Amino acid sequence: MRLALQQAQQAQVEDEVPVGAIILNQDRIIAAAYNQREQLHDPTAHAEMIAITQAAEAIGDWRLEHCTMYVTLEPCPMCAGAIIQSRIPRIVYGATDPKAGAVTSLYNLLTDTRLNHTVQVTGGVLAEDCGRILTNFFRSKR
Repeated sequence: MRLALQQAQQAQVEDEVPVGAIILNQDRIIAAAYNQREQLHDPTAHAEMIAITQAAEAIGDWRLEHCTMYVTLEPCPMCAGAIIQSRIPRIVYGATDPKAGAVTSLYNLLTDTRLNHTVQVTGGVLAEDCGRILTNFFRSKR
């Protein structure tokens, strides 16, 4: 999670919402990304989406069946959908997102057994650190 936080810090330096994501294939990092919506002028350029693309390219397959994603903020519905579609079996996230969270806060997409794939979820890892960087970022914008 500390590596995902480093990605979030890079986003903050670049005036992006500070969310970072890392994907490991077993114990090897195959993707590291941060939000780039402003830079890329792309509403889908969330850290998770970019990391999934990087990981799929790294292993040469869209099925990320042996991977774990670490992300500093609870994924939104778009990112949760991409996690399901890429078959990531496990995610670990930091801060909850009461306004857009699709893992535990507003929706439970990753564990919904009606879908074709479910994901093992661990939340709250370094939640205080992950939440603080977001709080400080938005406070500086007001």
